[in-house]
Amino acid sequence: MPDAFDIPAIAFEGPDSNNPLAFKHYDAEQVIEGKTMSEHLRFACAYWHTMRNPLSDPFGEGTAQMPWDDGTNSVANAKKRAKVFFEFLEKCQLDYYCFHDRDIAPEGKTIAGSEKNLESVVKELEKLQKRTGKKLLWGTACLFTHPRFMHGAGTSPSLGVFTYAAAQVKAALEATHYLGGEGYVFWGGREGYTTLLNTDMKREREHLGALLHMAVDHKKKIGFKGPFFIEPKPQEPTTHQYDSDVAACMDFLREFDLLEHFQLNIETNHATLAGHTMEHELTAAANAGALGSIDANSGTANCGWDTDQFPTDIYLTTKTMLVVLGMGGFKAGGLNFDSKRRRESFEPVDLFHAHIGGMDAFARGLKIAAAIRADGRLDDFIKERYSSWNSALGKKIESGKSSLAELRKHAVKNGEPELFSGRQEYLENLINEFI
Repeated sequence: MPDAFDIPAIAFEGPDSNNPLAFKHYDAEQVIEGKTMSEHLRFACAYWHTMRNPLSDPFGEGTAQMPWDDGTNSVANAKKRAKVFFEFLEKCQLDYYCFHDRDIAPEGKTIAGSEKNLESVVKELEKLQKRTGKKLLWGTACLFTHPRFMHGAGTSPSLGVFTYAAAQVKAALEATHYLGGEGYVFWGGREGYTTLLNTDMKREREHLGALLHMAVDHKKKIGFKGPFFIEPKPQEPTTHQYDSDVAACMDFLREFDLLEHFQLNIETNHATLAGHTMEHELTAAANAGALGSIDANSGTANCGWDTDQFPTDIYLTTKTMLVVLGMGGFKAGGLNFDSKRRRESFEPVDLFHAHIGGMDAFARGLKIAAAIRADGRLDDFIKERYSSWNSALGKKIESGKSSLAELRKHAVKNGEPELFSGRQEYLENLINEFI
């Protein structure tokens, strides 16, 4: 088929270029801290936003121009759409992609029909992956769009809905495995409640834990080696979701004995909705050894909704990459642009402008974060701030070998402790030197 985009492949032209269809900072082969930019960033394209989002909102129908799409919910149209998607990946230097099962293949009238549709499109994706060298970062099941999931999927009060969701997870996991996906995500789009007046929260959480254990068992059965990810989100569309933030997810995994099987996929806009910064959520996950992947986007801070904007804030990307570099980089995850164009940016070329901006923003964040780490002043300040804990007593407390009586004796002997400034303004100025 002819090219769907009358646009040349996007190339790196450097910061002096004024070509809007060129990278100013993302040079895939540039080596930073021993790895290329492409290896550090592992950019992925979200199939749902790029190929399926019509750019509608509650007040108006979709505006997106998609001339390659005939508007039918057919397998033939799904396969045609997949070819266009891989053209976009190639032209935009995106090495990975992510999907929900219902993004790539239409739902059938029965479970068997849906599975047949999915299998057919997955084989087409396999051909496209082999031809282009593009890879699947992760797959997942869409357990929130269809009306049957209005009360949840793994947490539904209906056993029938739960079993339907389990069948869908099975098929989506097998499709991800077949395509060589590097991970699999569970996003509980409606795994929560709107009111506790009609909710048995204890039972719902237990049911969700059971579903995840069954997924772990099936993963072992089919030989899937990639990690499972849970993606935290506090609310919207429900009033409260059980995977509300990093802390809630870690607590859930501990309670249901799932810690060894799961990591987290953190999204910026979800962190905002949870009342946290992205830096906080990433740090909390990394400290727990559970930061697996990132949905790279941003939101409007004064809007209590998941706006899924492309990331352009260099402070955000710098702080994100400081955490990622600090944990030694991604293993099976990456930076997935779970981001959509604005409704007014409806032309196909806007897909390129959006991804170029996000990729350049993270490339700049990576370079700045590496420079901050090489400079050493930020790290040295933090080490010095906690240096008293390197004493014999500090190490004794951290190893759990001290007592309240011993500490009282130490406090009485040494009197009022000396305090030191946190130097927040100095550190903010330091970051600005590199930005």
